[in-house]
Amino acid sequence: MSELVHLERRPDGVAVLTLNNPKVNALKADLLDQIHAAALDLTVNPPGAVVVTGGERIFAAGADISEFGGPDEAGPITARFHRALDAVAAIPRFVIAAVSGYALGGGCELALSCDYRIAGERAVFGQPEILLGIIPGGGGTQRLARAVGASRAKELCITGRQVKADEALRIGLADEVVANEQLHERALGLAAEVAKGALVAGAYCKQAIDQGLSLSLADGLLLEQRLFVESFRTQDSKIGVKSFLESGPGKAGFTGR
Repeated sequence: MSELVHLERRPDGVAVLTLNNPKVNALKADLLDQIHAAALDLTVNPPGAVVVTGGERIFAAGADISEFGGPDEAGPITARFHRALDAVAAIPRFVIAAVSGYALGGGCELALSCDYRIAGERAVFGQPEILLGIIPGGGGTQRLARAVGASRAKELCITGRQVKADEALRIGLADEVVANEQLHERALGLAAEVAKGALVAGAYCKQAIDQGLSLSLADGLLLEQRLFVESFRTQDSKIGVKSFLESGPGKAGFTGR
């Protein structure tokens, strides 16, 4: 199998996951399987932080339409998308999507499976599946609604309208917009900063927020209480508290344990 996804582990603790399926980074079956395998590797042996990126002009243009057929083919396609993108979402570290160019259909869904989206100023997002007479099948209806709200998600999915970077930022689909030539520097810089932090506590934060969104408020608060106690079992909590008492905030040298 050719390398459709390249995983680089950098000395600063940042892992970079790059899509490599020219020309448009279509998310065909083999590529999704490789995303899934890479995400499992990053879960079993987590780095400090993760950056997911694609091409300069196209982050990912969505599913490989040549693999589409009827209902019999649709089931395995949506299952493969969910398996891969759920695995990305489950990586127990801060995952940043660095989006340059078009992120459409499955490409938008991949970006939405990340924790934070930094867009280049020429980025374009969209869920255009309706133009094929179908709906998003890689988590778009659910993750998009949680990012931008139900009404806006319905409008984008039902019209298939594409959203440029400035509007994506305004509605919450992107979290930052930077000049295209600064995109990777910003994403890698933020990831490196996170990688120096209290990594287990960061994983607990992510778990509390992600799992809490599917719970009632009362159950979510109980989850937070449990993970708050667990965070005090880490080596970093001892380092952080001691450093604060001796030197003030923001000066702890965490070990990630």
